[in-house]
Amino acid sequence: MTTYVLVHGAWHGGWAWERVAAKLRAQGHEVHTPDLAGLGDRADGLSPEIGLRRHATELASLLESLDDVVLVGHSYGGFVVREAADRQPGKVRRIVLVDGWVGRDGESMDSRAPAGFRAWIDKLTTDGIIAVARAANVGVTEPEDVRWVESRMTPQPRLTFAEPTELTGAVEEIPCQAVLCVPNTKIPFGAWAAEFGWPAVEIASGHDVLVTEPDRLVEVLTAG
Repeated sequence: MTTYVLVHGAWHGGWAWERVAAKLRAQGHEVHTPDLAGLGDRADGLSPEIGLRRHATELASLLESLDDVVLVGHSYGGFVVREAADRQPGKVRRIVLVDGWVGRDGESMDSRAPAGFRAWIDKLTTDGIIAVARAANVGVTEPEDVRWVESRMTPQPRLTFAEPTELTGAVEEIPCQAVLCVPNTKIPFGAWAAEFGWPAVEIASGHDVLVTEPDRLVEVLTAG
């Protein structure tokens, strides 16, 4: 059986992987769904001083206690898993980026983001904290899912988007696969996968595929 570490994206927490994690565990896999600092069940510690570096450091610490991990990052979590894996390359068998933001050493979500996305984030930001987005902004439209997601989403530290990633290049030696939610006309996840030379699988779903199409996502995660 496989050890999966599933890392959530902005405004989310480990709770967002609930449906995927349950299906993986039912197959006998070991699954970890950590809450990044200031988010999810750790939202009471929210601070504008929390950035990408802290999230990557915490994840790298978790990886240190594991072996042969399939490391999965959703959305903003793409930056987190790549930096953490770069620090612990011997612990990670494979990386899967689910509509994942990615960059090279010294880049950030801000530097990779289209201008319209940055402007939207800036409008949501007050005192270094990004207000919670609507579920529709992450591709969740079914009424029950909307209620569940919006009841759990929490504000995001702005520094997580602004802080540049620190990479040595070790992460580029780890096999990586991109999962692309389609159709998508806003963020160039597919172009980034092509830029890095990663194989890609498309799933017809909104951005929060872990909520809206968990069965299909599990098929992809267990196929490698």
